[in-house]
Amino acid sequence: MPYATYREAVARETLRFSEVVKGADPATPVPSCPDWTLTDLTQHVGALQRWFATLLTRLVQEPPRSRDVELGLPQDVRDYPDWVAAGVPDVAAVLRDTDPEAPMWVWGEDRHARFWARRMLFETLVHRIDAEHAVGLASDIDPVLAADGVDEFLVNLPYAGLFAPGVGKLRGDGEILAFRSTGGDGGPGEEWRMRLEADGFRPVDLGAEESEPVTAAVRGRAADLLLLLYGRRSYQDSAFEVSGPAAVLDNWFAHTAF
Repeated sequence: MPYATYREAVARETLRFSEVVKGADPATPVPSCPDWTLTDLTQHVGALQRWFATLLTRLVQEPPRSRDVELGLPQDVRDYPDWVAAGVPDVAAVLRDTDPEAPMWVWGEDRHARFWARRMLFETLVHRIDAEHAVGLASDIDPVLAADGVDEFLVNLPYAGLFAPGVGKLRGDGEILAFRSTGGDGGPGEEWRMRLEADGFRPVDLGAEESEPVTAAVRGRAADLLLLLYGRRSYQDSAFEVSGPAAVLDNWFAHTAF
């Protein structure tokens, strides 16, 4: 997906998030983020964007020792939604002025500045869904963005042990787990496969390894798959068609909390 698409989508999703939480009770619990209120979620979104923007501005080459940045948090938590929205122009400027091809430190696979734009988008998008769920609003996700979000999650997951310790314990015996999205007409869409091995797991190269049998599979709309991978849905939901041993799926989801 073009870098400009990420840049524009980050701004759009951030403003949508701000609108969802604006006027809502700041103490509202966020069911998908245990022990968090809307205040916690809103501060997290705004702080993380500012931290990502700082990393991009500096094009850091080593893992940062601290995540402390100047936040400028309002004193009144009811002003947090406007604070999030107020950061959009600065974040947009950083993304616009940064060469997406610039090498820099990242925690995932793609060791270029564009990693952070893509990561910021899906962090914000999923938390927008969290906020909508908390206040009882229906959610929608653009299917193209959702499919890209599934890809982004799976490509980077093997590197996420830095902050998700369970990922480092995900093992298998050569099982292949497939996530299959449905097309707009309900037919086949995109597919992603992950191989679980004794020393870890990795994405499967469909071009080279497509003929290998799939052990278990989950099929559904890309938007539902995205929320499933982020732990916002269960594979047992009626939105999904599942095949293969449940133990393979249980093993996956027990270790991939993000």
